[in-house]
Amino acid sequence: MDEPHSRRAFLGAAGAAAGSAAAGLAGCVAAPGGTEVVSRIETDGEPLSEAAEAQFRGGLRRRGVYPDATVPTDPEVDWTIRGINTGDHTAAKASPVEVPGGDIVVPGDNGEIRRVTPDGEEVWRSSVEPTSRGIHGTPAVANGAVYIGAYDGALYAFDLESGERYWRAKLGDAIGSSPGYHDGTVYIAVEYHDPSGAMFAVDAVTGDVVWEDQRVTDHPHSTAAIDRRAGRLVVGSNDGYLYAWSYPDLEYLWKFPTGRAIKGPIATAGGSAVFGSWDGSVYRVTLDDGTEEWSFDTDGLVMSGPAIEAETGTVYVGSHDSHLYALQFDDGSQRWSFDTGGRITGCPTVTGEHVLVGSYDDYCYAVEKDSGDEVWAVEGVGNVTCAPLVTDDAVYFTERASPAYLDAKEADDREPDPGESGGLYRVVDADE
Repeated sequence: MDEPHSRRAFLGAAGAAAGSAAAGLAGCVAAPGGTEVVSRIETDGEPLSEAAEAQFRGGLRRRGVYPDATVPTDPEVDWTIRGINTGDHTAAKASPVEVPGGDIVVPGDNGEIRRVTPDGEEVWRSSVEPTSRGIHGTPAVANGAVYIGAYDGALYAFDLESGERYWRAKLGDAIGSSPGYHDGTVYIAVEYHDPSGAMFAVDAVTGDVVWEDQRVTDHPHSTAAIDRRAGRLVVGSNDGYLYAWSYPDLEYLWKFPTGRAIKGPIATAGGSAVFGSWDGSVYRVTLDDGTEEWSFDTDGLVMSGPAIEAETGTVYVGSHDSHLYALQFDDGSQRWSFDTGGRITGCPTVTGEHVLVGSYDDYCYAVEKDSGDEVWAVEGVGNVTCAPLVTDDAVYFTERASPAYLDAKEADDREPDPGESGGLYRVVDADE
C-alpha cells in the first residue's frame, strides 16, 4: 500500500470547524463518518483548548517525566477500588490520570471508566459498548471531555463532570492504544480483525473523522507520539515498523523496520523517536528520515514505553526480562539496571529523584533515579502493568488480576483473596 486512503481532506483549522459543527448538534443523531452523537459538547463560544489537561505519559511526546513530582518516603496503601481489571489479556492496562481539581479518572478492561475523588469516593461511572477486552488505553482530557478508545473499535467522548456519553465514533474492530489530543483534534491508532490498521484524526467536538491513513498493518496497538518541534507524528505496529507522518499536514514520510512487533508507546526527544520492539531491542531513530541512531539489546521482549529525561540525557525502559534499564540518550549505553523479578510491560514514570515502575511480580517499585537502587515496593494482588501516576500527595497505580490468575496464586500458597480482582491503588506517606 503506497498511497493513503482518506475519507476527506485534513482540516487544518479543526478547532474552529468543530466549534461551528457543534452548534447544530442536539438530541440523538448520527453524524457523518458513523459517529453516534448522544449530546453535544458545549463550548459556549469559547475556542477549543490547544493542549489537553491530562493525557497518557503527560503529553504528546509521551516522555513520562514529571520533574517537580515527589513520591512517599514511607508508603502505605490508603485505599483500593476493586473490579477495575478482571480479564486475562496480558497487554498493559490503562493508567489513571489526574483531572483539574484533583480527582482521578481511570478506565478498566471491564469496559468501565470511572471518576473518583482522592478519598476514593466514586463521582460517576460510565461504560463503553460490550466488548471482551474493555479498555486498555489511557484517557485524554480536554474541553471538559474525556476521550478514550476501546476494544469495540470505537473512540468515545464522555462529559468530565457527569460521565454522560457525548459521542461514539466507530473506527475499526479494536482500539488498544491511547488517544492524543491537540488543538481540537484527537489522534488514535486503530486495529482491524484482518491484520491491518490505520491512524485516525477525529474532530474532538463532533467525533467526525477528518483524516486517516490505512498504510499501517497488522494491528497497531502502539500509542502515537506527536513532536510539534520536529513536525512529526510517529506510531508503531505489530508488523514491526515505525511509521512517520509530517505534522500538522499529515503527509506520509517513511517507515523504519525492526525484527518484530512494536506494541508499546513511542516517545520523542531531541529530534528522535525512542521505542521498544518484540525483537528484544530498544531503538533510537531520527524523526527526520528514520535513520537508526542506536539500538540496545535486552534479554526479552520490549513492550514497555520509554521515559526520556532530556535534562540528564537518560532513557528509562522496562523489558520482559524483568529489568528496568537506564540508558544514555546519546549513544544507548547502559547506566544501570534494576531487576524487579517479573516482566515489565508498563511504562516507567520519572519524578525529581525516583523512577516508578510496575512488574509482573505484583509490585509497584520506586527506585533511585541516579543509582537504580530500590527505595520501596508496594504489593498488589495482580500484575502491575500501568504507568504509575504521581500527584501532589499520592501515587496511583492499577493492576491486572483475573479470577483465574487469583486461583492460580492461591494454589501456589501466595495468600490472595479469590474474591478480589485487579484494582486501583492510592499510596500515601504513612507519616502524613
